[in-house]
Amino acid sequence: MTQKYVNATFSETPGEGSLPVLEGSLGPAAVDIQTLHARHGLLAYDPGFRSTASCKSAITFVDGDNGVLLYRGYPIEELAQHSTFVEVAHLLMYGDLPDFGQFQAFEDSIRRYNLLHEQVLSFYRGFRRDAHPMAVMVGVVGALSAFYHDVMDIRDPENRKRAALRLVAKMPTIAAACYTYSIGRPQRYPNNSLDFSGNFLQMMFGQPNQEYVVDPVLARALDRIFILHADHEQNASTSTVRLAASSGANPFACIAAGIASLWGPAHGGANEAVLKMLMEIGTVENIPKALARAKDKNDGFRLMGFGHRIYKNFDPRSRVIQQSAKEVLNHLGINDPLLEIAVRLEEIALKDEYFVERKLYPNVDFYSGILLRAMGFPMNMFTAIFALARTAGWVSHWLELQQESHGIDRPRQLYVGKTLRHYPIEK
Repeated sequence: MTQKYVNATFSETPGEGSLPVLEGSLGPAAVDIQTLHARHGLLAYDPGFRSTASCKSAITFVDGDNGVLLYRGYPIEELAQHSTFVEVAHLLMYGDLPDFGQFQAFEDSIRRYNLLHEQVLSFYRGFRRDAHPMAVMVGVVGALSAFYHDVMDIRDPENRKRAALRLVAKMPTIAAACYTYSIGRPQRYPNNSLDFSGNFLQMMFGQPNQEYVVDPVLARALDRIFILHADHEQNASTSTVRLAASSGANPFACIAAGIASLWGPAHGGANEAVLKMLMEIGTVENIPKALARAKDKNDGFRLMGFGHRIYKNFDPRSRVIQQSAKEVLNHLGINDPLLEIAVRLEEIALKDEYFVERKLYPNVDFYSGILLRAMGFPMNMFTAIFALARTAGWVSHWLELQQESHGIDRPRQLYVGKTLRHYPIEK
């Protein structure tokens, strides 16, 4: 078959066969191809949707070339420095930073909804103690729809609001219970005298027979992690949530679908992979050997935590997380050999021509694993913490989609299978 081509030209006026160009407030414009099949009998082919705008959204903007991440227009660095996760959650969900009264009301709602139904807590006993926390979270979050029937009518804006608040509020309780169940410790209830991050720490590490005193340095570092991971535009998990939501599925099912997608090692498990890599390197002296292996195409070793699919020059989140990691380690007096390896690895890699040319720089995952490890979190909880934070972004996208009326999402395909053939009938 002869290869055919479509030649596109830009014009100020519409013409026969022309497709409109849509302008956003930031970032590249988009060609509106909604009529491409109806008018021309063609489909757009874009595996992985890397050049396709699947929706319009006003929540998060990423400029990978310039290392920019904006939540509702606010730079991530400013939010990480000055804001709190609860305030950022309000920003993502409703579009603006809250004033004092709005913040108090929003925080009170989070506190009101952070308990789990007692029968939900009994679900945990049905899982093996060594089950991965993400497996448990998928099951428990999906099951919430069996308990909160009062918000199942998602046509009602108030129901949607309550459902979104419940998910943000209950996720720390669900995640912490995954950990305490795995080690045989009684599940802790939320303590509404504490803030969001402090509460999560006490549910994770507190003992029922003694008071837990929250370390403000650790609580602040954890809050920053939550902020940095709250949303990141259209990615695999967020798009999964929106795809599920387009069918009219309840919010708990949609967020469970997002958790399942995030669980994939190419998405949410990168910081865990960094720690395993640092452990494999072992000592500072082994770094040159590790870098040589990373350059060898025939070697399966990969330098994890360097570079990013989106950010071409630097990840704006990495500087914040690096600072937090060093603050926490100094505060705790921890002389982590993995941090020493990480710091030296970063120094060498950033001066190495091979990595400089390919713009392989440390990303947010490079230091977040070290930080979480220093705070006492086991590696299998890293992705669960990611899911906890990302819930704020997921429910924001879910809420945004409910205001649209484009119907169920229905991707197409380029069929490459067998052509028509008939069932063989023996005579």
